[in-house]
Amino acid sequence: MMYACVYAREFPAQALLRLRPELRGKPVVVMEGEPPLEQVCSLNAKAREWGMARGMTAVEVETFSGVTVLSRSEKEEAAAKIVLLECAGTFSPRVEDCSDDASFLCVVDIDGTEKLFGHPESLAQRLLKRVSALGVTAYVVVSANFHAAIAMARGLFSRAAVQAVAVGEEAQALAPLPVGVLNLTEEHAETFNLWGIRTLGMLAALPERELIARLGQEGKQLRQLARGEMPHLFQPVEPAFTLEEQIELDSPVELLDSLMFVVSVMLDQLILRASDCVLAIASVTVTSMLEKGVTYSRTVRPALPSNDKQLWIKLLHLDLEGHPPQGAILALTLTAEPGKTSKVQLGLFSPQLPEPARLDVTLARIRAIVGDECVGRAVLRDTHSPDALRMEPFVIPTAETSEPASELLHAAVRQLRPAEAVFVTLQSERPKMFIYRDRRYAVEMAYGPWMVGGEWWRSTLWGCEQWDLVARTNDGGMLCCCLVRDLMLDRWQMVGLYD
Repeated sequence: MMYACVYAREFPAQALLRLRPELRGKPVVVMEGEPPLEQVCSLNAKAREWGMARGMTAVEVETFSGVTVLSRSEKEEAAAKIVLLECAGTFSPRVEDCSDDASFLCVVDIDGTEKLFGHPESLAQRLLKRVSALGVTAYVVVSANFHAAIAMARGLFSRAAVQAVAVGEEAQALAPLPVGVLNLTEEHAETFNLWGIRTLGMLAALPERELIARLGQEGKQLRQLARGEMPHLFQPVEPAFTLEEQIELDSPVELLDSLMFVVSVMLDQLILRASDCVLAIASVTVTSMLEKGVTYSRTVRPALPSNDKQLWIKLLHLDLEGHPPQGAILALTLTAEPGKTSKVQLGLFSPQLPEPARLDVTLARIRAIVGDECVGRAVLRDTHSPDALRMEPFVIPTAETSEPASELLHAAVRQLRPAEAVFVTLQSERPKMFIYRDRRYAVEMAYGPWMVGGEWWRSTLWGCEQWDLVARTNDGGMLCCCLVRDLMLDRWQMVGLYD
């Protein structure tokens, strides 16, 4: 067996700084607890260089000038853990989560992945690079023993970020590490301190029988851990794949430019995660938590899935500019729907087609001016009411329909704007003849009337009737048309011609 352990210390601070790149070079501490009993639960390396440590109170933190103080967010930690487990899962489907309250730790079963990723140390380098791209500082250790990889990762304080332990040399690699990497109980830590046991090498050198006589079976297990011989039953987890990023803002945000700065960082992470899975982003939903617990959500869906960050920034900016949230934003969540990357193959002599992304931006700008209800595809309603249509968004079908195309020919109507007046002769209350554009037409077939227009609460109750006519002139010319009669004014008008 071969395992790769990913270890990120000070995870509460790293989870918050992952979506706050502007704070990574500054001293940052994370406070936990109810005021005034707040204490530092995590901090970054810059704050540690300034002499800060865990357990400091708010009063002690205030003595340091220029330190950024953040509140612990369990939601952002959970989201960051899902992202890291998802990243580890791209190298192997067998991933076990061993995280604790202060750090992230997972172990990946990489046995049999040599043909895909090469030597285990090469895989560790690629895994560390992928984790670093997510904004997390971590250590990766490769070992044939599960617990040896964990102990080595916890003991990498000043060594290289990637370590590979050769098979059979686990005891020599673990020997210089402090016994604290085994997460001892307070009782065992005190006992080893009294015995003068400081490193794993000193613990591994103790006689097994005497150690069991004093500590029981736990002593045997600790000795096996120190020698890198402890067996383990692997328990993989299967996190659901969800492209989602969320952040709790340090202060309420009202300006759109400030909001788009946060959205830009979150989009970077979503695009990176989608690209790692050879996917594109089909839609992005922006969910804002406003004051008084109000939730505001907007969804942007272009014509084709894309990983172009500038395209998404423009579309989201235009959408939020046209539909701003009615209040200050306290928390923000971006949820993306994955889709397949679009592929377009053009012929050698075919004209170049316009880019779908530019069309999406153009439609978004038009939509911001005229409104959402005035942009899209016009669809006729199933009614005889004039100008009855609705607007639907442009949608590209994902798959071809299995139904055969109808071979029946459908007539197309050319609507006249404005309608033209005609003179109509009736026979038995039906059109018999009419004069249109100085030509006389004899009606051969008349369909109707259909009552259109008017409402029951107005005096113009169904004030218009519509006729579909087929007529011919004396020289044989045929005309298919639509006539409308205004019953209130007793006036006939030509409103459409059928092709």
